[in-house]
Amino acid sequence: MNTTTHTPTAKTGDARAPLPAPAHAPMLNKWRIIIWGGFALALLLAPKIFTSGLALSMLSQMGYLIIICLSYNMLLGQGGMLSFGHAVYVGLGAFIAIHVLNKVGDGAFFVPVTLIPLVGGLAGAFFAALFGYVTTKKAGTTFAMITLGIGELVASMSLMFPEFFGGEGGISTDRVVGQPFLGITFGPSIQMYYLIAAYCLVCTALMFAFTRTPLGRMLNAVRDNPERVEFIGYSAQRVRYLSFIISGFFAGIGGGLMILNFEIITAMDSLNAVRSGAYLLFTFLGGATLFFGPIIGAVLMVLATVLLSELTQAWMLYLGMAFLFMVMFAPGGVASIVMHNVRVMQFGRFGPLLLPYVALALAGIAAFLALAALIEMVYHLQMNAIMSPELKFMGLTLNVQDKTHWALTVAAAVLGAIVFAWVRRGFIKVWHRQQELIEADLRAQRGEAPTGAGPTGAST
Repeated sequence: MNTTTHTPTAKTGDARAPLPAPAHAPMLNKWRIIIWGGFALALLLAPKIFTSGLALSMLSQMGYLIIICLSYNMLLGQGGMLSFGHAVYVGLGAFIAIHVLNKVGDGAFFVPVTLIPLVGGLAGAFFAALFGYVTTKKAGTTFAMITLGIGELVASMSLMFPEFFGGEGGISTDRVVGQPFLGITFGPSIQMYYLIAAYCLVCTALMFAFTRTPLGRMLNAVRDNPERVEFIGYSAQRVRYLSFIISGFFAGIGGGLMILNFEIITAMDSLNAVRSGAYLLFTFLGGATLFFGPIIGAVLMVLATVLLSELTQAWMLYLGMAFLFMVMFAPGGVASIVMHNVRVMQFGRFGPLLLPYVALALAGIAAFLALAALIEMVYHLQMNAIMSPELKFMGLTLNVQDKTHWALTVAAAVLGAIVFAWVRRGFIKVWHRQQELIEADLRAQRGEAPTGAGPTGAST
């Protein structure tokens, strides 16, 4: 980051003429228009493609979770603030929104259902301003511990105020209030989905625009070098605080959409550290270093909590294994993997990687299935063996009381891991070779010598 405040100049004879300002990337270029148009089109056509009730419910959940995960990434990815209490602002925004909606249903005052998420957003921003004044005074590990403490404090207080939080049963509502507008009551799930989709598109665009603002750029600077930010005259704490409030606003909008979708909320499910940890986990899995990473994370979150939980009792174990795998081999998340491969394709170097990718995928699938069979046998032995010793897995019948089945499953898991490690080692060699060739291409484009010397005829 440039820390000087003077305007660069260039000599022209005896006069000093200012250099032209660097060209900034436009907010909307051709590719961004295509991407945003594709995103809007996907939101519009998704319920036409996935028509079942379960699919529509999952799409609605993905919509508001995209907002929540993006709001969390405003702290983690853009600001370097590891928060363990993001569920506080989602949950409190949801509780305020559901109370306002119930008051509207009782006739106390009128607020359109379409604006209820904004009520949640304002509530989330209020509590973010209240708690953030304390939490953003610190950074790093101290910030994380303060957010964890505030999160646990609010979660425990929910049991002390059952009138507001509804106790263990929570608070329910009815989103069909007031007179229909153009026949829209938001009773049908499809109408609710399109309301969520509209908020998802607008909020995603606004949070992307935030990354292009001076505050968003300064937030990146605070993440990278807070001392230098202070040196040039900015308050790192104030930058963190303002960003924290904006993040709380969008988190509250996600909470307001959540209560409209489910028409019920409980403190135990929406305010605790487990929920905050879920936002952290899936934002990281999607990719906190890139803007669209949390969008992938939100999709994965719904797939894991809805589909994967229906397929196996060990779904949380699989989720933990996926998190461990990503931390070890792809700390940038799924989005980072995508962008690395896009870069390789742009330089035309993907061809040599095709067969290694196929081999890696086959070895990975085989190793995973063998390990999954072993995990399912362990779970079946502990929980369901009293009913039947046999377990159906991928068309096979495994007997948890047969030592031969155990021996074969363990051997397959070990062999699969060995083969995967061997194939991965070969893939890494090919991958690194392509990266070297890409660097050589870049040096050639810059007119540098193949040996990596500096640019000819110019100083660095």
